[in-house]
Amino acid sequence: MLRLKLPTDPRWVNIAEKNIQEILIDHAFCEQKAASSAISIIVQYPEYPELVEAMVELAREEMEHFQRVHEHLKKRGMSLGPERKDPYVNDLRKFFNKGVGRKQHLVNTLLMAGMIEARSCERFRVLSENIADQDLAEFYADLMRSEAMHYTMFLKFARKYGEGICKVDEIWSEFLDFEADVMKNYGTKEFIHG
Repeated sequence: MLRLKLPTDPRWVNIAEKNIQEILIDHAFCEQKAASSAISIIVQYPEYPELVEAMVELAREEMEHFQRVHEHLKKRGMSLGPERKDPYVNDLRKFFNKGVGRKQHLVNTLLMAGMIEARSCERFRVLSENIADQDLAEFYADLMRSEAMHYTMFLKFARKYGEGICKVDEIWSEFLDFEADVMKNYGTKEFIHG
């Protein structure tokens, strides 16, 4: 379903398990950034009511996920810690041309968000199937389903708003290849995308 070209090696979970605090902190900030991105789309593209409504719901859900991750940290006697940069996201941005028209920029933004959600979904699946902590395994299985719905929603909107201005499915296919190349540099750190 996700069509990602380079699956995560399940041994990545061994890295994550060695420092649960780091993976949870990174995950918390991923959720916060996803909520911020949804709000940014609302601010930049208020003329699309259907998109605005979906982004309002998404921002609310992502902040609920943030809260749930924070609860897992507190339950383990851990604190949030400082925000982390996400080099994976910065690497993905290199795929898109700068200086495109407003509507193409929206499509690119939606495809970018869809890719991040797809990889997060895949990572959550790997965690849910391989992590020894049963509580976290159930938590990540639950979140995996949400991320899959987010991924499909972003692709649906990209196709809708890209109609007549670009070949969204061709761009998506090329982006999947690009993301696979990017992922060759990741999988060695206790970050959701690391």
